[in-house]
Amino acid sequence: MKRLILVRHGESEWNKLNLFTGWTDVDLTEAGIREAYEAGKLLLAEGYHPEICFTSYLKRAVKTLNEILDAMNMDYLPVQKSWRLNEKSYGALQGQNKKEAAQQYGDDQVLLWRRSFDTRPPALALDDPRSPRREDRYKEIPDNLLPMTEALKDTIERLMPYYQGTILKAFEKYNEVLVVAHGNSLRGIVKELKQMSNDEIIKFNMPTAVPYVFEFDDRMQVVSDKMIGDAEAIAQKMQSVANQGKAK
Repeated sequence: MKRLILVRHGESEWNKLNLFTGWTDVDLTEAGIREAYEAGKLLLAEGYHPEICFTSYLKRAVKTLNEILDAMNMDYLPVQKSWRLNEKSYGALQGQNKKEAAQQYGDDQVLLWRRSFDTRPPALALDDPRSPRREDRYKEIPDNLLPMTEALKDTIERLMPYYQGTILKAFEKYNEVLVVAHGNSLRGIVKELKQMSNDEIIKFNMPTAVPYVFEFDDRMQVVSDKMIGDAEAIAQKMQSVANQGKAK
């Protein structure tokens, strides 16, 4: 049996402030650090044993992975990082309060920007100081690949080559793979694995620091999927994510 473990990063500073984050590199809160460590303890208690790990270029995901591995006493595991696992770019919305955006533009518009398949937020200008083109970490990546804004469709398109060519390929050598990334990059993977429609994915939210495990047969067909942890607490976390973009 092959297993893919997906974990969204723990609570970040901007999650706490209810701000659009995207590619902005914000840190974990103390609560986020605890969430991540508890996720590792839970995986260990449930008998999971990842053999290789993948994460993004953003510290909230990297630090979540580090906490998970520390809790599992598996700090030695190989880790690969890719910008393709970064969060969806929220363009010019990055740094704006989600509730205030909903009050200005309406809940429906903000929901489309946050969760729809093909609606992009307003784009960053090329000379905006928030542009990834200004950061050393992306200097090896061609400018035309670095997003100024993205819909989920765009996030999936830049993610899939890495997911299919690197993450899934890892199963040729390993039985258990851990991916720690972001709400929307992981939603892209979940949409692919569960064959969700564009409408279904709008309603699906990834809770912070909750392991989501997919099991595959020998032909790499999904045979089961489940979130690990207390069902009521997970439901509350998912609802909390859904409520972030509402005016009231």
